[in-house]
Amino acid sequence: MPTALLLIAHGSRRPEANADLEFVASALRERGRYPIVRVSYLELAEPNIEAGGAQCVETGATDVILVPYFLSPGVHVAEDLTEARDTLSARFPGVRFVLAEPLGRHPLLVDVVEQRANESLGGR
Repeated sequence: MPTALLLIAHGSRRPEANADLEFVASALRERGRYPIVRVSYLELAEPNIEAGGAQCVETGATDVILVPYFLSPGVHVAEDLTEARDTLSARFPGVRFVLAEPLGRHPLLVDVVEQRANESLGGR
């Protein structure tokens, strides 16, 4: 029973901005814990969330974890992503769709912010 990760970002008209999510998806695929890892975007880029969820199901996923690549649980996460999860659940009733928490308050994010600050000072 394969579990898929569907990474969800806001989306941008700039392809290099969307490439960051593709980078994360590729790194997660290489780790091998989740056999199916797809990307999707809320707006401004393709595939949209429903299409990304459909790709996961078509690849054989029986569980899909929607992972918001957002820092906080604002309107997009609280409303738009919840609605997208519900739409996917109705479209694919035999598949379980779960919405994960956004990145925001994860303790490792503090380490990342500190590292970026140190890098800006030349590693001091």
